[in-house]
Amino acid sequence: MLKDLEVFVAVVEAGNFSTAARELDVAVSSVTRRIDGLEAELGRPLFRRGTRRLVLTDAGQHFLGTARNVLLELTEARDFLSSSDAEPRGVLTIAAPSAFGRRHIAPAVRSFLMKYPHMKVDLQLSDKVIDLSVERVDLAIRIGRLTDGDLVATRLAPLRRLVCAAPAYLEKAGRPGTLRELVDHECLTVSSKPTPPGWWTFPGLNRGAPLPVSGRLQCDDTETLLDAAVAGLGVVHLASWLVGDCLHEGRLVSLFSSDDGNAVKDAPAIYAVRLPGRSHVTRARLFLEHIRGHIGDPPYWDRPLPRCA
Repeated sequence: MLKDLEVFVAVVEAGNFSTAARELDVAVSSVTRRIDGLEAELGRPLFRRGTRRLVLTDAGQHFLGTARNVLLELTEARDFLSSSDAEPRGVLTIAAPSAFGRRHIAPAVRSFLMKYPHMKVDLQLSDKVIDLSVERVDLAIRIGRLTDGDLVATRLAPLRRLVCAAPAYLEKAGRPGTLRELVDHECLTVSSKPTPPGWWTFPGLNRGAPLPVSGRLQCDDTETLLDAAVAGLGVVHLASWLVGDCLHEGRLVSLFSSDDGNAVKDAPAIYAVRLPGRSHVTRARLFLEHIRGHIGDPPYWDRPLPRCA
């Protein structure tokens, strides 16, 4: 099958069977048999024949991308195995959301560059979701649920949101005993409408809709909400990767001992994604191995909190 794919791509690039046969150093009849067999296996024609130059059918055009991706993946895998003892080098382009990238990807990049002195990294931090079919990015970090089935995704960590408040706030306002009591507290909320998926949402409460919490501060920047919570202005519902340090330092307190609302099927997570055929696979895999070791399992920001006396 792989040889058939090589012949198919060669014919497309050459424009006819005879030129492809010369480039492959085989007989024209061999090329014809390969294409005929491939079309028979797929159950549809890949070329419209009868013209001076072969023209791809719609099925052929669609199949061309898949064939090129498979061959590229195989070439990258062979290169990786043949050069596994060589010093990795080249440029790797990584895109990540701003806050997560600054806190967790940038430190991993620094240690990656120290480990591989001949590698270069172009780290792009932005909250804009990059279209990998347009932008030349080798690896992108996505947080949430994946919607693009064409991407190759590696799950790095679960996405857990925790209800937290500062000790100063709890001393003044009291600690809510149940999730339902959050509606009676000063809550720091995201300003975008509708409320993003997962925010202030807990299984078994409010029929799956966000709790109708409110407060004096709304903001579209999660780090600003975090700073306000640490200052004692109210309760937040933020990702554990964002609040982990504050919890361990005692600047925030997690209000509910269990991970209410996160242990659900198909829960959102943190992924590294790439587009087959558009990334430097060997370099991407090298960084994936490094970042997974850097984050750990469970991730370092979800390490157990010290027990309170």
